[in-house]
Amino acid sequence: MPPNALIDPSEPLERQNDKLLRICEALMKRVEQIDDDRGVAYSQFQRAVLLEDQVRERTRDLEHALDLLNESNARLATASRETERARSDLANAIETIQEGFALFDPDDRMVLCNSRFAMHLPDIRHALRPGLTFAGYVEEVSRSAYLDLPPGMTRAEWSVDRMARHGEMHVIFNVRMAGERWVQVSEHRMAGGQTVIMQTDVSDIIRAERQEHGKVLDDQARLIRATLEHIVQGVCIVDPRGRLAGVNRRMASLLGLPLTHLRSGMDFDLILSRLQSGTSFGPDVSPKDVLAWVRQDGGRKPLRFEIRRGEGQWFDVFAEEMPDGGFVISLTDVSAEREAARALHEANELLEARVTSRTLELEDALAVAERANASRTRFVAAASHDLLQPLSAAKLYLSSIGEELSDSYHREVVHKAQNALSSVQDIIEALLDISKLESGRAAADIRTVDLGALLTQLRDEFAPAAALKGLQLTIRPSAFRITTDPTYIRRILQNLIGNAIRYTDRGRVLVGVRRVGGSVRIGVHDTGPGIPEAEQESVFKEFHRLGRRASASEGLGLGLAIVDRACAMLGHPLTLASEPGRGTVFTVTVPLAERSSHLPAAPRRASGGGWRHEGLTVLVIENDLDMRRALGLLLGSWGVKVLDAGSEQEAMERLDETGLRPDALLVDFQLDDEETGVQAIRALRRRLGRVPARIVTANRAPELAAQAKRIGVETLYKPLDPLMLHLFLGSLALRRPT
Repeated sequence: MPPNALIDPSEPLERQNDKLLRICEALMKRVEQIDDDRGVAYSQFQRAVLLEDQVRERTRDLEHALDLLNESNARLATASRETERARSDLANAIETIQEGFALFDPDDRMVLCNSRFAMHLPDIRHALRPGLTFAGYVEEVSRSAYLDLPPGMTRAEWSVDRMARHGEMHVIFNVRMAGERWVQVSEHRMAGGQTVIMQTDVSDIIRAERQEHGKVLDDQARLIRATLEHIVQGVCIVDPRGRLAGVNRRMASLLGLPLTHLRSGMDFDLILSRLQSGTSFGPDVSPKDVLAWVRQDGGRKPLRFEIRRGEGQWFDVFAEEMPDGGFVISLTDVSAEREAARALHEANELLEARVTSRTLELEDALAVAERANASRTRFVAAASHDLLQPLSAAKLYLSSIGEELSDSYHREVVHKAQNALSSVQDIIEALLDISKLESGRAAADIRTVDLGALLTQLRDEFAPAAALKGLQLTIRPSAFRITTDPTYIRRILQNLIGNAIRYTDRGRVLVGVRRVGGSVRIGVHDTGPGIPEAEQESVFKEFHRLGRRASASEGLGLGLAIVDRACAMLGHPLTLASEPGRGTVFTVTVPLAERSSHLPAAPRRASGGGWRHEGLTVLVIENDLDMRRALGLLLGSWGVKVLDAGSEQEAMERLDETGLRPDALLVDFQLDDEETGVQAIRALRRRLGRVPARIVTANRAPELAAQAKRIGVETLYKPLDPLMLHLFLGSLALRRPT
């Protein structure tokens, strides 16, 4: 039996010592009774002494261990008391908070809440226990009878909207309760993933605001306030000191700001810091730019920028300074527009693919149409040239025999034939003009034009036609000089005056000029039947004529179409004013010319009877036989000696045969497929020197006239005007030595 089996360590030390003393006495007696001769007693005594020392050492260890245990127990008891005290203090502190408080762990389970949490929802307090999930908490609130839902919102919709807000880091919103109570809910996500919810009763604030508004605001202010509260934008008004002067609830809702931060007199920096928190700005404006704009001392320019909150909310922000130095900021939710723009972009991409396909089809169709239009234009030009060639010959034949006839009847017949040919010429030239203007091949030769001389020529030209109808034609004189194309402005005024005479049965036709700034306005007035308003746009269409039979003698309805297109090409505004039964006014506005511009001399018709140019020799090169004979006959009737040829080679041979040196050259432009009149004149001048010459052609293309000008030669157009021939030959007589 081991010695330590006699001692129970769990017994008190006094009892253990008492046992040890009795053990020692028993051992001493036992030693004394043992045979001293063997020394057994002494050995046992020594073992007893050694055992006693071991017991004392173990006793000291036990006492020290017991002291340590007692000390640890005391510390543990102290820590437990302090923990209970801290837990109690925390619970008491949370309970003393005036707001409702709840804490959810990272797994969205409730850790604790105070008695004020869900203060206005007594029917769900029993469910608010630790371990309740956040979704369960929202579900309980949505089913509460004390929750006053917004108009038109169901409880399920409110629950979905509340869970959507839970996904944000910081969110503040107001909830209306039964009994006209309002609770502001502030939810914040902590760094460790926990969620803290604070609920504040703001009913007194809202009531106080209502009472204050009712006392302070007059009718106009109440109207403005009502307007601000009903607009979809959030509006914030700041006074010159940077204090909040007014704000609508829409602004608080959009920014997620508590109503306590939006009271009048609050510092605007609080709103600005909230505007910057959790918000990303667009590329054009940074938060520093906004802060600098707010703190600028007057003179602010309007500021507009966009901000984004979360993934799906976009706001358009507009800030503008007020006259007193304050400013107004408006916030518009443009999330729907952004989403619509995204959808529209996708639709545009689809449409672009369709448009590309359609464009290719239209390009093919347009190419076909352009080829057809070009073919038509070439046909009209070729046909007009072919028609003008024999027409010119016919007019020259009639001009050559008109003065030779002694019988008045025959002269009248020739005169009527000339008029008929002139009408045909006008129609062909009109067709050619409209073809050029439509095809875009018409080119303007802008120069200075003497408007007075042009109007004088037009008066002489149209006076007989007006007198024949019994009309009074008045063309007022003018000293203005204008900048325009002389051919087209003459054609424009010819058509306008001719139309006025043609459609006016009685009364007068007046042409007047009035200066308007740096331009002149040329007006053609008549006392005709007028043009109904419904027809005023149609009169500028081709082949459109009002109340007239389509007779060649009265035109084909191309005059105003030519006027409209020519004015558009020249950039001369054209206007029409008409009143049925009282007449019509056409006006053309043309820019004035510079004072130093050069004016070409206007040709004057020779007075007296026939034109004579004896002593002149003219070389005529024309590949059309009828035209060559007619031109030779006319020139011969004027006393001119004519050398005629059909080509450059034939002309050289005629010069060799006769040995004559001509005083002038009249050369057709297109002699054959490879030879032109310009080439022929160059060849003849190399032989004869610089002989005066004219190119004769029915082609009115500007490129052709430019070729002739490069060699110093003017152009005469078919059908040839005898007056132009006469003026050319007259200039030769002035050059000849006397």
